[in-house]
Amino acid sequence: MLNNIGPAGLLLLAVVVLVLFGRGKIAAMMGEVGKGITAFKRGVSDGKAEIENATAENARDVTPKEEKDKV
Repeated sequence: MLNNIGPAGLLLLAVVVLVLFGRGKIAAMMGEVGKGITAFKRGVSDGKAEIENATAENARDVTPKEEKDKV
């Protein structure tokens, strides 16, 4: 259905959205979208760091348990 929207259709859609919501409301919505994207990226980065830290912590001690007890 939306496969054949050309540049004119996108321009018309942008004008209709601008008229309906107003410039201030659209700017506020885009600001919230930007904050959401930033929070998502931060969450992904924190999750990746947490996984890497857990993996590194498990990889540090590779001595078998029996040899640890003897030392």
